[in-house]
Amino acid sequence: MVRVLRATADTTFSPDAAPFFADSDRTVAWLRPKGITATVIPAGELPATGTLVLGPASALETLVEVIDRLLSPDGCPWDRAQTHESLKPYLLEEAYEVMDAIDRKDDDGLREELGDVLLQPVLHAQIRAAAGGWDTESVARTLVEKLIRRHPHVFGTPESLGSAEAVRTQWEAIKRAEKADAPPSSVLDGVLASLPALMRAQKVSQRAAKTGFEWPDLDGVLDKLREEIDEFRTAETADERRDELGDILFTLVNVARWQGIDAEDALRQMVDRFERRFRTMEALAERPLAELSPADWDRLWESAKSRERSA
Repeated sequence: MVRVLRATADTTFSPDAAPFFADSDRTVAWLRPKGITATVIPAGELPATGTLVLGPASALETLVEVIDRLLSPDGCPWDRAQTHESLKPYLLEEAYEVMDAIDRKDDDGLREELGDVLLQPVLHAQIRAAAGGWDTESVARTLVEKLIRRHPHVFGTPESLGSAEAVRTQWEAIKRAEKADAPPSSVLDGVLASLPALMRAQKVSQRAAKTGFEWPDLDGVLDKLREEIDEFRTAETADERRDELGDILFTLVNVARWQGIDAEDALRQMVDRFERRFRTMEALAERPLAELSPADWDRLWESAKSRERSA
């Protein structure tokens, strides 16, 4: 782990001292590997300008250096051509690949995919730095400050909140206080329209429910679901059927919320199950599925389910 000390000309410090000094204009970073103890360094031995680094750079520092090299005038043409806008699809793609590795319980794959995700914020930050703006260090510092600020029960006065939900409530309260200069016009502010539809629906319904706009119990939600299905059955136009189907889906998201289920994840896992079973059907079938009867499909489907359960 690399730590940084800031010192003025008359300061003497060691790795065991407090990690930051005020009014500093020079930086010393040290690495204390396991079994090695760094020595006390008099401030008078610091260089007048620049940075003195004791020990090798960390992997994260090396990553930033590699990205800077790729973005340099004689670096990689592809990396140099990227912008914040052009990189947007890669961030989403890499995040989904992380979820896939988690679902497959692929520990080595998860480590690799998390590295691919890590590349994205560093690349964005160093692109901005190359244009004269903030950099990876600034991004990390902002995050550290936010985490400390929003966990006063850990970094401030010790306080037992008792549950993860209490921590979440405190986090949201602190977040609202931080944005008090620009009060929201709605409790739904901050739910991104660009989120996947099921995820957005669940976040919207959670926000609305916190105001008391809520069914009294799960039976009330299920009654609403039956009502929406009846309205879908009687819809006369394509537009009406689309709207009523949307009402059904939104109500199902509320069923998931009442049960503590992530609707987006539930549907994704169901599609995974369907794909596995369908592929098994194709493998078991002696002829193309299109040539089989509905009874054959049912038999193959049940066989696929049985094989999955016994696997």
